[in-house]
Amino acid sequence: MSRELILVLVFVAATLLGYKLISAVPSLLHTPLMSGMNALSGVTILGMMTATALAVGFGSKVLGIIGIVCAMINVVSGFLVTDRMLLMFKGSKHDEEGQG
Repeated sequence: MSRELILVLVFVAATLLGYKLISAVPSLLHTPLMSGMNALSGVTILGMMTATALAVGFGSKVLGIIGIVCAMINVVSGFLVTDRMLLMFKGSKHDEEGQG
């Protein structure tokens, strides 16, 4: 088997496994799990930066930059959603204290 074919098969297997795992998670757990995934996306950014820095070809560098941008969007949006969720909990707690 060629190296490229192995990499494509690993990518397809990881995609299918990730979809299966995410679809099995109850909706109440999605937001807390997203906080943990932010840390994992941070590690992905470091890996993409390292791979992009060591890339030889121009196409590899472009794909690395695209990967860095996508992982960064994931981290920032994950933190924004988590922050909104925490603000919702703070709002409901303050409302209960103000009524009593």
